[in-house]
Amino acid sequence: MELLFLLLLIIIMALALGSGFPVAFALPGSAVLSIVIAGLCGYFFENDPSAYFHSGSPYQWLSAGVTNLRGVYWEVERDTLIAIPLFIFMGIMLQRSKIAEDLLVTMAQLFGKIPGGLGISVVFVGALLAATTGIVGATVVAMGLISLPAMLRNNYSPSLATGTIAASGTLGQIIPPSIVLIILADQLASATDQAGSIRKGLYKASTGEISMPSVFDVTSTSAGEMFLGAFVPGLLLVALYMIFILALATFSPKTAPPVPYEGRMDRDFWLKVIITLFPPLTLIVLVLGSIIGGIATVNQAGAIGAAGAIIMAGYRQTINNPKQAFYPAIIMFISLIIISILLYNFDMNIKSIKNVNEEIAIYIGLVATLSLVISLIWSGWRLLDVKKTLNGVMLETAKTTSLVFIILLGAAMLTAAFRAFGGEDLVRDFLNTLPGGFWSKFIMVMIVIFILGFFLDFIEIAVVVVPIVAPILLADPSANITAVWLGVMIGLNIQTSFLTPPFGFALFYLRGVAPAIVKTIQMYKGVIPFILLQLFALGIVGYYPALVNYLPNRVSYLSDTAPPPKNPKIQYCLEKFVSDKLSLVNNPTIMALKKSKEINFTLLPNDLEKKTLKSINNGFVAVSLLDEISKAEELLNQASSNYRPKLFKVRRIEQFDREIKQEIKALNNQIEITDSNQEVIIATLNKKLENLKLQSNLLMSQIPNTWDKDYQTFNKLVKNEKLLRSKYRRSSDQFYSGVQDLLMILKGNQKFYSLENRLNNFKNKLLSDHNNTKLILNEIKNLSKELSSVDDGGKMKSYLRKIKRKIKKKTVKIDRVMKDFDNLIKIYNKKAKWLDKADSKLRNQVQSLLNETAYTIGSRNQKKLPRETALFIAKCNSGHKDISLNF
Repeated sequence: MELLFLLLLIIIMALALGSGFPVAFALPGSAVLSIVIAGLCGYFFENDPSAYFHSGSPYQWLSAGVTNLRGVYWEVERDTLIAIPLFIFMGIMLQRSKIAEDLLVTMAQLFGKIPGGLGISVVFVGALLAATTGIVGATVVAMGLISLPAMLRNNYSPSLATGTIAASGTLGQIIPPSIVLIILADQLASATDQAGSIRKGLYKASTGEISMPSVFDVTSTSAGEMFLGAFVPGLLLVALYMIFILALATFSPKTAPPVPYEGRMDRDFWLKVIITLFPPLTLIVLVLGSIIGGIATVNQAGAIGAAGAIIMAGYRQTINNPKQAFYPAIIMFISLIIISILLYNFDMNIKSIKNVNEEIAIYIGLVATLSLVISLIWSGWRLLDVKKTLNGVMLETAKTTSLVFIILLGAAMLTAAFRAFGGEDLVRDFLNTLPGGFWSKFIMVMIVIFILGFFLDFIEIAVVVVPIVAPILLADPSANITAVWLGVMIGLNIQTSFLTPPFGFALFYLRGVAPAIVKTIQMYKGVIPFILLQLFALGIVGYYPALVNYLPNRVSYLSDTAPPPKNPKIQYCLEKFVSDKLSLVNNPTIMALKKSKEINFTLLPNDLEKKTLKSINNGFVAVSLLDEISKAEELLNQASSNYRPKLFKVRRIEQFDREIKQEIKALNNQIEITDSNQEVIIATLNKKLENLKLQSNLLMSQIPNTWDKDYQTFNKLVKNEKLLRSKYRRSSDQFYSGVQDLLMILKGNQKFYSLENRLNNFKNKLLSDHNNTKLILNEIKNLSKELSSVDDGGKMKSYLRKIKRKIKKKTVKIDRVMKDFDNLIKIYNKKAKWLDKADSKLRNQVQSLLNETAYTIGSRNQKKLPRETALFIAKCNSGHKDISLNF
């Protein structure tokens, strides 16, 4: 019966949306109504309000909806959504200040003489506005009012003109900073936690092991990573639009003729181009560059963008008074340069002032910061005074932000109702039963999102569909996709919702400003090629996941907070990098290892010599293990081609069997609590139970007889590869740390030699003041600390402890104390003797060995990944590695 109420939920929501009822109230309203109706029906027909729910009671699901709703704004860690009003403010401010209009006019003059140049300029400006505003409605309306009349006047095809403007206006949904990317990042962060739990359960059910290795964990994403991931796909889409317009204009000149600039391209023209282009490009660099460079979070970048928009709008609104128009912008620019120079050269922390120069730098920084604030206030005052621009922008920002957040809150309620009636399980079971594995599930989800785009807004799709399907797709180990790639793919797909009739919002915006001569059917025809281009871009990004994953990986691995070289998730790629390096002819690492055989380690004490030789031998072992790993991996890949279909078949059977066994368990519980007098009900339940048991037996009989043998054989190959990798890591660590320890001993010789005078002074105090227990014990304590840094074997410290025990006795026998001291001195002299010889003859050779192996077999022992290694790993980890063979 719960399916009936799930259908009721969807019908109520569809009727509410179709009738024009506000989305913000349609989503939670349909959720509350369906839960209440299901509870009342259960109470009246079954005498149990929870009878028609998948699990739980109506009160619990209403409470769950409220909890979801509270989670949107209450959780302290969930601060991603703070960036939304900041970017909305920036976009509306730039649109209201006529900067978009300036860009369009200037670019049209610049590119007009090229075939299709006017259309290309619209795409170019659309991309710039997308990177500064991200507001689709404002962009489409602005470009429709300015460019459409000019394109029609110059004999552009109405279909191409309207299609270009509508498609270019939607670029703000995928080119960062984008509101939809922020919402998707927020939704995917929650979905990742669910996916991680699902994958751990799958691993436990498949292997029987309680804990899953961390290398198989589902990685979360953030708004910053989403911005980085969407950057290249956004540029790809811009390039496709431009290539299409240029190709169409070349093969069909009548559709997009060139429009030469009638004026002169003199100094004033190029000055105008610079003044028009430079501020928006600077703002893009500041906003996106600060995120990409790891300088600012998305929220901080949003604040930078909002402040930049105020400055730009301030001079644009007072352009009629050119002498004073640019004063605030100039002050801000100079202030930023001064602050940047000071931050680069000084520690600008008031609490850590060390000298007069730093104090002066902080005072200058305070003045520059004050100047920056003054420039913002000055520009804001202008916007309040001129046409009340700031009032209108604040009002529109509040309206748009409220709309986004109210839909988010309503979707939180709807998600709870959807789960209450088993909708989530229904979707998961449907997707998991599709033949073809992950990609069939993924394609089905993409088709559903594309179809929903015909009727729903991007926010509704992002907050309703993503929480349901994302955990299922992210949990699948056969593709092991990243959350950022899934988010960008959904973002590209959602972008089509602005162009697809009948409810394509970009079409509505453009229809509102287009002249009557342009027919609606022409607009529909015009967007079809661009929808196809968007789907083509979706296919390219799906086939080459590195287009999304590489940039976030690159920024992550090159940042100050980069994962350490021993991080489990980068070991496979790190070993591949080392293996590729060692395969080169005359590789320095191999040559250095061979040369180490010629080093005369007999100068060292026996125990240290043996330890060092063992460490160097581990280096040779590590190199040979890399070859073995390559062979084991090749064998594994060969065996997996036959094993993978069997594994996929058996795991599907086992999954279905687990679901049947859960039903059997539920029926057994129901039979136990059913009154024994209700024989008819018990008989019906027993009949269902027998049918389920038959289904289970039939399913399990479909597992091939050779499965256990095949599984064990393949599992041996998997374990062998894991064992070899584990041995390599252990051998490489032991090699590098052992040789490094020797170098530290040799480097500490000066400190060791300086102890001679210290020991002689201690001897004199023992002879003269041995009865002054407090003084001698204090000396022993200080000397022990000094010995800790140079006495690698601890032998000298052991004699020092013996002296300490004898000094503490009531009667100090100085002859016995001095005997222990003499033994300490003998050890010191012995070490000083070999250390002096070893340092002069071994130190440079050992240092050279470490230098040549540091970034190959010694990589794991470094504090941070070197640039070359980090870039290789970023590229290596950009693809999707199938890990299903481990499940």
